[in-house]
Amino acid sequence: MRDLSGDPAAMSALAHPVRLALLELLGRDGPLTATAAGERLGQSPGNMSWHLRILARHHFVVEAEGGIGRRRPWMLTASGQRLDPEQGSEEERAAADALLSTVVERTFGQLRAWLASRRAAPSSWQRAAAVSQWTLYLTPAETAQVRDTIYQLLAQFGDRVEDPSRRPEGAMPVNAFVSMHPQALPPDKAQP
Repeated sequence: MRDLSGDPAAMSALAHPVRLALLELLGRDGPLTATAAGERLGQSPGNMSWHLRILARHHFVVEAEGGIGRRRPWMLTASGQRLDPEQGSEEERAAADALLSTVVERTFGQLRAWLASRRAAPSSWQRAAAVSQWTLYLTPAETAQVRDTIYQLLAQFGDRVEDPSRRPEGAMPVNAFVSMHPQALPPDKAQP
């Protein structure tokens, strides 16, 4: 897991839906050439090559072994990214806001696609998938504790992105989106 906090240039580079899709594709399918990635994402090889070079410049991907010329496969450098959007300079916060907005739009688009097609999925996946909403009364420390517990639980499966041999039979890429925030601050607690 790569921490993007303190690197606004990397956050800005990643705040593009095609680049997010490309990282997701590389995590799912392993090393790919720009041509193969373009075919799967409906993009031209030239466009994929350009996006891959930007991702490489910011250390999200590297060239995998065994490539020659235009047949160079690319692979991920980390199984995922995280950031603290509230820390750092104004530039860092602006870059984090742009990245988070792109991630949320992409995530909700994928959720909408799942909801629209879920009845065509095998019943085992229909039963396993979940969309839930909870209201919890927590302190900031408790919220951080719940968040950290969820992160630790999810991290147990992170090596399956980097090492496909660790994926059990029947495993599919599954999106996990966790959002924890106060519903609204009371007027006397809101900051200007």
